[in-house]
Amino acid sequence: MPHRFDLLVIGDANPDVILGPLAEPLAFGQREQLVADGSFTVGGSAAIMACGAARLGLKVAFAGRVGDDDAGRYLRDALSGRGVDTRALLMDPDLPTPLTVVLTRGEDRAVLTSPGTLAAVRGADVPDDLLSSARHVHSASYFLQPALAADLPALLQTARSHGATTSLDTQDDPSGRWAGLDAVLARTDILLPNAREARLLAGAEASSTAEAARLLAARGPLVAVKNGAEGALCHDRRTLIAAPGLTVGVKDTVGAGDSFDAGFVAAVLDGLPTEEALAFAVACGALSTRAHGGTAAQPTRDEALARTTRTGAHLS
Repeated sequence: MPHRFDLLVIGDANPDVILGPLAEPLAFGQREQLVADGSFTVGGSAAIMACGAARLGLKVAFAGRVGDDDAGRYLRDALSGRGVDTRALLMDPDLPTPLTVVLTRGEDRAVLTSPGTLAAVRGADVPDDLLSSARHVHSASYFLQPALAADLPALLQTARSHGATTSLDTQDDPSGRWAGLDAVLARTDILLPNAREARLLAGAEASSTAEAARLLAARGPLVAVKNGAEGALCHDRRTLIAAPGLTVGVKDTVGAGDSFDAGFVAAVLDGLPTEEALAFAVACGALSTRAHGGTAAQPTRDEALARTTRTGAHLS
């Protein structure tokens, strides 16, 4: 079957309520604290990545589950409005849409999530015709969706059997166990953690972010590690590649890693060398921080290319 979509994204979608920056520690005791900015926007690692990829010109479909409520309808309309096909975004009649509150302080943030439908997302939610008609399949927030996590190796294997490549961004593990990934990594072409996640996924042997990338690459996938303002690292089991950070006027880093994911996948699908793909992805992540929320400032392909040379360097 010919590939009708460049990208199928499977995973989480929820509204983000983003507040900050906090000038002092969060206070309880019914105290009122004021912050400079607040926004209500598209959240969820998978949803933000899908929007970023569509912004870069990819034909994107999304599969997941939200509640049959106002928040779920908001997400369906917001994703569709950004060019994402939402026919496989199920509206659950019994469970509410997940909701995340993000409290920012400097470059750090606290994330509070009410899971809603997340635990109900499963492999059967992903239509077979989407798995067979996408050039690439990406999944996100592995540890927040245990039923989907159990089904993910089979889903990725099916996608691969139809000629697709695959990627995974695990995001954080609230349980702190960081385990159970062997089966899914064996079917993952690209792993996209941030530096902290890479070290935790790699285990106690990882003495540095570069060593974590090497150890994870030895388990199968190409590993592209997001390293904040310092840029990113990539390991292909043979060579470590680095791309420097890109200086921009940062307003909000929420979703920057998901925009990086979109950029890296788009560049790989374009056939760019790894060095150029990594630099392009860094530009996509950095440029997304120019506005509040994960999707408001996601760059077009031309905007990201304008900040990246063919040698992988960044332009100011």
